[in-house]
Amino acid sequence: MRRLFNMLLVTATLTLSGCGYNQFQSLDEETKANWSEVLNQYQRRADLVPNLVSTVKGYASHEEKVLTEVTEARAKVGSMQVTPELLNDPEAFAKFQAAQGQLTSALSRLMVVSENYPNLKADASFRDLQAQLEGTENRVTVARNRYIESVKQYNVAVRSFPNNLTAMMFGYQPKPSFTVENEKAISSAPKVDFGDSK
Repeated sequence: MRRLFNMLLVTATLTLSGCGYNQFQSLDEETKANWSEVLNQYQRRADLVPNLVSTVKGYASHEEKVLTEVTEARAKVGSMQVTPELLNDPEAFAKFQAAQGQLTSALSRLMVVSENYPNLKADASFRDLQAQLEGTENRVTVARNRYIESVKQYNVAVRSFPNNLTAMMFGYQPKPSFTVENEKAISSAPKVDFGDSK
């Protein structure tokens, strides 16, 4: 009887080790860590915004609309509740992504406005803030790419046989990844028009 019990124990251990449960734990933790880095870089960007707005405001006080848009977009991003559960809620994830997109767009308009003010472009603190913002945007891109890759690995594990049986048993669902808001717009080639060459 004891021998039969030991054989069942060995069989159960071998079966459970191949079910993917530990792989899900590892991939889930990697996804969470990569998501934390994305949030860290978004926070860095949000922290730079007030200084950038203040610097531009001194030179371009009549560009109030753009400055207001940047401030409102930052406030919207800052007011969002970002919890680990956000990764498992596609609707909340989409709202978060949209808010970050609005901030990116507002910052782009702010940089365009700065082109109209040579004194602002020559200001050392503005140049420093602009360089920091550019570096942060690059870090955001790298962090998002790492997150996308970890979500891909996790989702492949959730959907692959026999791991998908374990996923169903423990309630693991595919996680949302970053998407592009205007996919149709960017999939068509841009039109270049240099005007009439007469």
